[in-house]
Amino acid sequence: MKPMRLTPAHDIPAGGDWVYELKYDGFRAILVWEEDEIRLESRTGKRLNKQFPEVMDQCEQLREQLSPFLPLTLDGELVFLVSEQQSEFAKVQQRGRLKNKEAIQRQAERFPCHFIAFDLLSCKGKPLVDSPLMERKNQLQQLFQEAKLPSSVQLEHPSLLQVIHTDQDSEYMKNVMTTYLAEGLVAKKKSSKWHDNTRSKEWLKMKNWRYVSVIVTRFDKENGYFQGSIYQDSALIEVVQFKHGFSKEEEQTLRTLFQTKGQLTGGSLYEIPPSIVASIACISFDGSALREPRFSSFLLDADPAACTFQQMLKQLYPLPAAIDVTHPEKPIVPALQLNKADYLLYLRQAAPYLLPFLSERRLTLIRYPHGTGDEFFYQKSTPDYAPDFVLTDEVDDISYTVCNDPRTLLWLGNQLAMEFHIPFETRDTDRPTEIVFDLDPPSVNEFHLAIEAAKRIKVLLDGLFLTAFIKTSGGKGLQVYIPLKKNAFTYEETRQFTAFICQFLCEQAPDLFTLERLKKKRGNRLYLDYIQHDAGKTIIAPYSPRGNELGLVATPLEWDELYHDELHPSLFTMPAVIERLKEKGDPFRRMRHLVNDDAFRQVLHQLAHM
Repeated sequence: MKPMRLTPAHDIPAGGDWVYELKYDGFRAILVWEEDEIRLESRTGKRLNKQFPEVMDQCEQLREQLSPFLPLTLDGELVFLVSEQQSEFAKVQQRGRLKNKEAIQRQAERFPCHFIAFDLLSCKGKPLVDSPLMERKNQLQQLFQEAKLPSSVQLEHPSLLQVIHTDQDSEYMKNVMTTYLAEGLVAKKKSSKWHDNTRSKEWLKMKNWRYVSVIVTRFDKENGYFQGSIYQDSALIEVVQFKHGFSKEEEQTLRTLFQTKGQLTGGSLYEIPPSIVASIACISFDGSALREPRFSSFLLDADPAACTFQQMLKQLYPLPAAIDVTHPEKPIVPALQLNKADYLLYLRQAAPYLLPFLSERRLTLIRYPHGTGDEFFYQKSTPDYAPDFVLTDEVDDISYTVCNDPRTLLWLGNQLAMEFHIPFETRDTDRPTEIVFDLDPPSVNEFHLAIEAAKRIKVLLDGLFLTAFIKTSGGKGLQVYIPLKKNAFTYEETRQFTAFICQFLCEQAPDLFTLERLKKKRGNRLYLDYIQHDAGKTIIAPYSPRGNELGLVATPLEWDELYHDELHPSLFTMPAVIERLKEKGDPFRRMRHLVNDDAFRQVLHQLAHM
C-alpha cells in the first residue's frame, strides 16, 4: 500500500465541498497495526520502525487502549513538532538517514517525533478506503476519543500518536498557516475516496512559500542549473541551485548573459561577478541549501551587498502582515550589533519555545525604548493603542496583556518589550503550576555559587523522586523548576517545601548561601529567594531576553551542563540560543509532560509529620 498523493496548487478552493488541514513538513507514512505486528511504512514502502523507536514504543504502550479497533491502518505524517502548527523537516530527515541504533535512540530522546494521522484506511479489519473522506475522518475522531487520545495536535499531551485538525474555513486556515509558519495548507474534497498510489485532484496542497533574495553567480551549461549565493562574514556562500520557475524568455536571457559575459571557470561552469539579484521561492533552509527552490523574479533594483545571511533568515521567517515594524534599523543590543529587526527575528524563531510559557498568563513586561543597557520601564497594563488581536485580562483595574500567539509576541517586541515576566499560575487558577527556586549570586563573578546551589538542590530533589529542570536567569544566576499538576497544590503548600529546602541548604553551607533579604548583609553569599514564589509574584519566562548589555536569554539547560567548566551566562545571546535550539533541542520540552503529583504529595506528608 502506497499513499494517495496530493496535487500541487497555487491556491486552494473555497466552498462547502472542501475541508482544510495544515500541511506538516515530515515523512509521509502509513501505520499498519495488526494484532501481532505494527509496521510504520514510508510512501515507498520502506519500513521505518527502527528509525522511529519512540513512535513504536508509544504504539506498544497504547496497544490495550486501541486493541478494540485492531486491525487498524492510519495514513499520516511522521514529524518533529516545533509547535502545534509547525514541524521541522531536517530532524526527520536526519533520523531517516541514521543506521546506528544508539545514535537513533539519542536523537529520539532529544528530538522525539510524532505520528500525526489524517486518515483512517481500515478499522477492526474493515477497509474504509471507498467511504467518503468525512466518514473516515469522523470515525478517526471517534476512535481517538474512545481511546482517550488527543483528537488534534497538542504538544502538551504526552502521546506521540495524534490527529491533525480539520477545518471548514479556508481563510482562517490560510491565516494560521502564515502566522505560525506552517509548511502549507491542504484542501480535500469531503466526498473523496482514498486511492492507492494515485495523485488526486480532490486532494490539493498549497505551499507557504518564502522568498529569498540571492545573487546569481554561476551557471552550469551541462545540467542547466543556476547557482545563487549570499554574503556571510564578507564571503560569498552558495545557498541554492535552481532551474525551475522561469519563463522561456527569462531563462534564455540569463543563459545568454552568462555565456557571453561570464567567465568559463572549468568544464561547463560559467561565473560572473556579483551583480544579478533574483528572488527565489522556497519552503525552508536546511542548513546548507534552500529547499524546493523555484525562480520567482529578477530584482533589478536590489543591491547585491544586501543579500546577506541575516537578510535570508528574515525572509525565511517573515513577520505576520498585522505587524507594522517601526524603525527596524534601530540599535537594540549595540554590543552585539543587533537592531530591532534582529530582535524581532529572534522572537519569530523563538516563538514556538517561548509562547507555551507565556500562554494564558498575565504578563509583566519591561520595555527598553532605547535598547538594552539603557533606561527602562515596567508595563503591566496594556496600552489603549494595542491592536484588536491583543488579548487582555482585567484584574484590579489592570488590563494585563495575555500573549497566546506570535502576532501578540511580535507586536510587543516592536514596542521594545524585552523582558517577559510571568506569574507562577495561569489566569484561570490561583494555584501554582510550578515551583521555582531562584538562585541569585551577588554578581556574575560568583556564578559558581549558583551552580553549586543547583547541584545540591538536584541531589535533594532526586532523593525525593521529584523531576526538576534548570535554566539560566538571563542575568547572573540560575533557576530550578519543579512542574506541578495544575490546580493540585496551594502556594501555602509549596512555600512549606521551598522554605524547608532553602533553610536546609543554608544550614549545610552557611558560608555559601543565605536567606538574608538585605543585600548589604549577604556578603558574598548566594541569596536563596523562596519568598518570591508566591501569588502575584513573577519570574522571567524561559527564552525571554533580558535588558542587560548583551541582551542575554533566560536559557533552559541540561543538568549535565552544570559540570561543564565553560558554563557562563554570557554564552546565551539571542543568536547563540537559536543555534543551540537547532543543535540540542529544548531541554524544557519534557516539562509539559513530567508533572510532579504523587511524589510531591508524599513530600508534603513527610513535612507535615516532621
